[in-house]
Formats: sequence, structure tokens, C-alpha cells
Amino acid sequence: MSNDLTFSGGNLRLYVTAGLNPGAVVAAGEAQTHYLLHVMRARAGQRLLLFNGRDGEWLAEIGAVSKRGVTLTCRTQTRKQAGVPDLWLVFAPIKKTPSDYLTQKATELGVALLQPVMTRRTIVGRVNAERMAANAVEAAEQSGRLTVPEIREAVTLEKLLASWPKERRIVFCDEGGEAERLAKAARAGPAAILTGPEGGFDPAERAMLRALPFVIPVTLGPRILRADTAAVAALALIQSTLGDWR
Repeated sequence: MSNDLTFSGGNLRLYVTAGLNPGAVVAAGEAQTHYLLHVMRARAGQRLLLFNGRDGEWLAEIGAVSKRGVTLTCRTQTRKQAGVPDLWLVFAPIKKTPSDYLTQKATELGVALLQPVMTRRTIVGRVNAERMAANAVEAAEQSGRLTVPEIREAVTLEKLLASWPKERRIVFCDEGGEAERLAKAARAGPAAILTGPEGGFDPAERAMLRALPFVIPVTLGPRILRADTAAVAALALIQSTLGDWR
């Protein structure tokens, strides 16, 4: 019988912040210790995979096991470090469950950064960045990616645009007017996908966005998509034409 810890999706993977190299000993966090001992029923000598976003992926062996903690010793590197395309997702926050879903799916789809933006029609008053980060880590562990997307604090649309790096194009998912289809409008280089709230952007916001030279208005097709569906669809289209799905 294999000594590897597995679940339905394959080998168990954990994200850690410590450096990873041959013989490195990593202390599992409190939540990770609980998961290993009480959910996975892990024991000394079993193996799992570790990654930290910098040093690739490593096969590690469970060493000391106690109620106070679990130590993990790096044995061999299984994959060298690899990044994801330079693609951001800028989105108006939506209700809790769709936001959790969106964070998870965007991570699985290989987004590099998640930026919540508050628009005039956004009905969510507060964004829980800690919850978003936890969802992103879990999705990275399960999907096999070697990095965790950066999670930024929510800002207003006006503030975001005032400090926007002009070399990064904004692919503006605008269902309110004439726009080119995303598959045709996509261009190589740093980019960000922008999706709105449940009620869409208001006319003044749309006009402001369309007036900016680094904004490319696009349509996702003949049907009106939910905010979370639009974000996932746009990410999939970009990844399949310019990203790491090619």
C-alpha cells in the first residue's frame, strides 16, 4: 500500500510559507495539524506534497506527530517552480457564496491577482480579504498550481483607475453597449479582466471606463451572464487564447 496521503483529487498538497529545500523541516500550522490528524488520520512516515509559491513542489514526510503539532521534512523536489500568466481579475464583490465560488474558480483558472472593486451598484458593503485568501489557498492546493494569487483590499472604482498601471490593459466586460467579442479583442501582454456587480455598471461608470485608452470594452456573447459566471467565462477565454491553456 502506498504511503502517500491522498484524497479524491490525488496526492494531498499543503501550502506553507517556510522555505523548501532538501532536508528542510516545516512545522504544520494549527489548522493544518488539525486537518492532518483529525481529518486525514495521518501518521509518522506518511508522505504529502508541499509548495510555497517560490521553491517548487516537494515531497515531504511526516516526522514528529503530537497533539501540539506535526513536523514535515522535505525529501525530493517533484516540480520546479512555475508561475501563471500575468492576468488579474478585478471584480465588484457579490454575495458571500458567489464570492467564495469566484475566488476558488479564479484560482483554479490561473489568475495571478484578485482585486475587489466597489462600484455604485455594488450591494456588498465589506469584503473579507482573509476569507478570500483562505479560499484561494484551498483552491491552489487542490488544483495543483504552484502559486497562490495575491489578494488585494477592496477599493472604489475611481481610486483604482486613478492609480492604474497604464501598461496593463483592462478588458472591460460591458454588456451595455457595442463591443467586440472577447475572443477577437484579446491581446498579448499584461491584462486585467473587469466585471461588474449584479446590476451592472451605471452609465457614468461605463462612460468613464470607455474614455480610457487602456480599457478595451468586450462582450461575452448574446446572453446576459451573472456576475460570477461572466468572470469565469472571461478568464477561460483569455487562458485558452493567450494564457497557459494553449
